[in-house]
Amino acid sequence: MAAVDSFNLLYREMSRSCSSYFETLALIGAVYTATKAVVLLRNCCNLVRVHFLPRIIPNRKLKQRYGDWAVIYGASESVALAYAEELAKHSISIVFITHDRSSVSDTAAWLSQSYGVETAIVLADFSADQAASKPVKDALRGKDVGFLVNCVDESLTSPQSLIETPEQGLLDSVNKNVAGATLMVRLVLPGMVERSRGAVVNISSGACCRPLPGRAALAAYTGYLDNFSRALHLEYSSRGIFIQSLVPFQIASSRRQSSSSSSSSGEGWLVPKPDVYASHAVSTLGVSNRTTGYWPHTLQCGLMRCVPEWMWVLGCRALVTSR
Repeated sequence: MAAVDSFNLLYREMSRSCSSYFETLALIGAVYTATKAVVLLRNCCNLVRVHFLPRIIPNRKLKQRYGDWAVIYGASESVALAYAEELAKHSISIVFITHDRSSVSDTAAWLSQSYGVETAIVLADFSADQAASKPVKDALRGKDVGFLVNCVDESLTSPQSLIETPEQGLLDSVNKNVAGATLMVRLVLPGMVERSRGAVVNISSGACCRPLPGRAALAAYTGYLDNFSRALHLEYSSRGIFIQSLVPFQIASSRRQSSSSSSSSGEGWLVPKPDVYASHAVSTLGVSNRTTGYWPHTLQCGLMRCVPEWMWVLGCRALVTSR
């Protein structure tokens, strides 16, 4: 065989002529790998800073930092009640804003008895009209309101097609979760700005991160609250107001369940009870203005972001088709 036909000779000649391209590609690969490593390291540091350090060194001065009273809107939701209990542990008095007194009366009495804080219940239905703001204004007059917690309606987390939702129910949900939450911020914010301190916490849902089948309305409401919070933080953080957007994923529906029901409720590492979630979420107050509030949910969110949008949509469609 002639020398020119030798594979080794041809390989050496081609390698010599392409060596500059190989070096360029190797450099690009090294830069890309280093960039990904830096991003991963940054995310790990943020995870520790937001979720672990505040629990190792907890903030015991929430009342002195923000104020004496907390207003809980959407108070009938289990997550909102659990969040109120966490604030009561810091000797913060609670005002519950709800349209159904019976849903919070027991909790209000229990918080007063257990933690020695004042509680008040204000009946207001923002799905009706703007007149619901009057009793809220009267109840908050003269109070050092340091916290506002808006909680999205948990019933929306159940999958339901938009065309299957009653028109009146859809309108009520928009008024309650969008208009009502926005109006509550409008009611408490002037006092916070005057005192140059306060915290507004909007608890929405991880549904705003990626579209999910049967949750179009939920994605819209939570997306609004999330972007509303980020815009408010940009506008009022320089005036001493901390605005936080909490975007949790699945949370168990009840704080206190029997052992027989807890096994079937799906509670676990990724599906915490409301009181467990609230404990983690309160520890991030003043640390991060946008977070899931619970570190396993942050890992879950990170994994979701790694999936391309088109692949996520295909997977959701395949899941719907298989049902």
